[in-house]
Amino acid sequence: MSWTTLISAEELAESIDRCLLVDCRYDLANPRAGAQAYAQQHIPSAHFIDMDSQLSAARTGLNGRHPMPSPESVRTLLESVGLQDDTQLVVYDVGGTASGRLWWMARWIGHSAVAVLDGGLNAWKRAGFPLSAEPTRARPVGHLSVRPPRATLVEVSEVGAASASGQRTIIDARAADRFRGENETLDPVAGHIPGSLNRPWALNVREDGRYKPAAVLRAEFDALLAGRAPSEVINSCGSGVSACNNLLAMAHAGLDGAALYGGSWSEWCSDPSRPVATTSAP
Repeated sequence: MSWTTLISAEELAESIDRCLLVDCRYDLANPRAGAQAYAQQHIPSAHFIDMDSQLSAARTGLNGRHPMPSPESVRTLLESVGLQDDTQLVVYDVGGTASGRLWWMARWIGHSAVAVLDGGLNAWKRAGFPLSAEPTRARPVGHLSVRPPRATLVEVSEVGAASASGQRTIIDARAADRFRGENETLDPVAGHIPGSLNRPWALNVREDGRYKPAAVLRAEFDALLAGRAPSEVINSCGSGVSACNNLLAMAHAGLDGAALYGGSWSEWCSDPSRPVATTSAP
């Protein structure tokens, strides 16, 4: 059996010997916190991958806060921790955003057997499964064939066309106050891409951090999309990270096929010629 969206802590514990685990914990306010937390304790056999230095390309000031690296660099990165074509990849974090990014990136290079640990490290701990502070032994370098992508990345020009025409739906995963332009602390301009809808990614999860049941997510996204097909949807956020959690939720709900705008708001607002929308709280 392979998992392609979510895997429970119990399922992972039963199958851990045939999985490759990646810990990608990340704290936007303290970029070193993830690696430090990993060194203190992690799921046995998990490797650590860093958001800023490994899951993002170099910043230019115009390409967003977490630019998407090339497919070739993603393939090389995952091969470096031992991923093979037929290996089940399981990614986890605490808080739920970085793991979605790596899940999406693995699909982008054509790897289908990739899943996020539902509820993250906290779910593993609550279940009473073991933790380790020992360095994970390096695996032999893996090999990933060049395969058709299972995820779609769109550039700013496509987003601009969608915003102007309304022919595609843009979903923004940021918190509602940031979407409205009331509380922007990360980017120099407040607001959102004109015409976009707001679906904060945190609405996808329950209080314990696990995702809502697929049927519930399906009903919520169906109501938001109002009949529009997933293939007509572009997901955005602040920097192309939390939008992946909406993509994960949609896929888990049977609504796979939406695209990601990797640069997201941090790229969009870097050009003052691009329009900005704000709204007031209802």
